[in-house]
Amino acid sequence: MAIATVAALLAALGGALWLAARRFVGPSVQRLHGEGNSGLMHGKTVLITGANSGLGRATAAELLRLGARVIMGCRDHDRAEEAAGQLRRELRQAGGPEPGSDAGEAGELVVKELDLASLRSVRAFCQEMLQEEPRLDVLINNAGIFQCPYMKTEDGFEMQFGVNHLGHFLLTNLLLGLLKSSAPSRIVVVSSKLYKYGDINFEDLNSEQSYNKSFCYSRSKLANILFTRELARRLEGTNVTVNVLHPGIVRTNLGRHIHIPLLVKPLFNLVSWAFFKTPVEGAQTSVYLASSPEVEGVSGKYFGDCKEVELLPKAMDESVARKLWDISEVMVGILK
Repeated sequence: MAIATVAALLAALGGALWLAARRFVGPSVQRLHGEGNSGLMHGKTVLITGANSGLGRATAAELLRLGARVIMGCRDHDRAEEAAGQLRRELRQAGGPEPGSDAGEAGELVVKELDLASLRSVRAFCQEMLQEEPRLDVLINNAGIFQCPYMKTEDGFEMQFGVNHLGHFLLTNLLLGLLKSSAPSRIVVVSSKLYKYGDINFEDLNSEQSYNKSFCYSRSKLANILFTRELARRLEGTNVTVNVLHPGIVRTNLGRHIHIPLLVKPLFNLVSWAFFKTPVEGAQTSVYLASSPEVEGVSGKYFGDCKEVELLPKAMDESVARKLWDISEVMVGILK
């Protein structure tokens, strides 16, 4: 009886929290869905890293519905093919044409293998892209790893800094020529509001002297913003724009390395369902920056909920951004 009472109370609380939370996360979804934008991205090719699950998958689905040709750059090719199959079925069940068909406005879906923890894989992927793709209209640097135990990439970099920053740094640089020849084109970088708790320690970028998984994640997200701002400066006059965003707190598998005590899990799940965004809601700012005419020509800015957001001074430090760029070039082998 007591268990049933507690369950009922939790259910009632969850319902109340859910209704309250909808007031805060609903508008950003309605913004793009209510404008009759089907076909807005028709004829455009979009590359999304980490597109087989969570935020990336939701972003791929939204842009597919807008008519884009979506390339899913994913580490696990089998899981990506499975996700692509699911996306095709979902679009068909929703009454739209299957991706790749000639009818209607739905885009095409392509899967390519990309492991951002391996510079060798990034180079091979980009070589394939340059050989097979005549254009690239949008690059969305979405993939990421969150607060993992200390481990290193194939090239010996701390995993979070290596994947979240360095892998995307090399990827973007190797595809810049294609983006420029496809201009007007866009680069979208997914960061996090947690950048506020990070600092760039040039004496220990690889976290070999000390490692705190939370701090290192925040450092990688701060690096994303500094990278975006420096890249925007370098791209002035090219008709290629780059912007960075915070998607909000989203219910995805990004937090798979976070240990939550068994007794706390029911409460955590309740709170997450009430206050965290769904992947579709979290994807809206990525979709907005990739497709909206409202941000045409806008570059070097930081967005949240489809609006420009003010940055802390440390994220706007031009000297740190340039130094990080120079060091990153050496780390990934662009410069010897």
